Amino acid sequence: MVRIFFNKLLLLFLMVFFSNAIFLCKAQCSFNSEFPRKNFTACSNLPVLNSTLYWNYNISSGMVEIAFRQPGIDIFSTWISWGINPTSIGMIDAQVFVAHTRNDGNLIAYTSPISSYRTSLKEGALSFLVYDVSAMYENNSITIFATFQLPRETIMVDHVWQKGPMYRNNVPKIHSLLRHELRSYGTLNFLSGNVKQGRGGKLIVLKSFHGIMCSISWGIMLPVGVLIARYLKVFKTTDPIWFKLHVACQSSGYIIGLVGWATGLNLGAQLSGLRYKTHGCIGITLFCLATIQVIVGHSIRPKERKYRIIWSIFHFFVGYGTITLGIVNVFIGIQILEPGQRWKATYIGILVLLGCVTVLLETLSTFYLYYHEKNDSYTMDGATPFKPY
Repeated sequence: MVRIFFNKLLLLFLMVFFSNAIFLCKAQCSFNSEFPRKNFTACSNLPVLNSTLYWNYNISSGMVEIAFRQPGIDIFSTWISWGINPTSIGMIDAQVFVAHTRNDGNLIAYTSPISSYRTSLKEGALSFLVYDVSAMYENNSITIFATFQLPRETIMVDHVWQKGPMYRNNVPKIHSLLRHELRSYGTLNFLSGNVKQGRGGKLIVLKSFHGIMCSISWGIMLPVGVLIARYLKVFKTTDPIWFKLHVACQSSGYIIGLVGWATGLNLGAQLSGLRYKTHGCIGITLFCLATIQVIVGHSIRPKERKYRIIWSIFHFFVGYGTITLGIVNVFIGIQILEPGQRWKATYIGILVLLGCVTVLLETLSTFYLYYHEKNDSYTMDGATPFKPY
């Protein structure tokens, strides 16, 4: 028993040792051989975007020398940046160093203070003293070199780093809004070299909230409300409960969708360079159709038969059009957010479940109607489940 215990203990030790060795080998960066003309005493592979930061720091004087390297760069169509946020966390109020190529092929480096999400990274003075800034391109990598002054005995700073595409007129475009680009910020300890990644900040929270609200409303609750109206009203025992459930489900879905839609407009206002036009246009169309459906479906219900038929057809096509656009836009949103395959798989599973319920209710309602029509004992106000309600 003692021998078995020590064997297991040795195996556990080896597993921990090799896993840490692999992690260190992967995370380690070399600061002695990267730049022959410049020696750095510390470096760190940043958590996202495959970026690396090198630095020298004199704590007594607050003097900082950095080299920020971004590999895998198309030099003629990409900008890179690294900077410090002395007053906040994330992009707003960050003081950054920027590098990109001009139309004449020359690589330039300059400073740029960021005051809003709509920044075009125009050149400007930073809030701290900068002695030198330059850049070089080598082996498909752009490296920014900078020397600047921080307050004495500064140990930890909030920093940001980013890359993005260029316009043809030498103006940087907005960077991608995917998960890694929205998490390229964190804290840096100049003495220990410890780098912690940010969690995504306000934009990640807003995008996640927007996605969840819209998925629940347009992607789930509205389809469920249609199933209630289409099938439950067939059965005599559900009248008038089916209508109350239908109205409650659709109204709740509309309110939740309104919150999600408003959040989407807020995101669009903050990010004027947002490139997901298809998602935005479908969202606006979806909200307009849903608003019309709420007004026409629950406020304007004609009792005369000839007008009721027109109303039913309109209500039918607008309703199913809204649901179709909602499901399509949920999938587009999942593709934009990239929350992970499990989220997409979960939503597909919900749709499959709703599909199975639809088949089951379609079968039951068909047999129910057939039985009562055969016995001439069943009538239904409006239409059969195969026609608009």
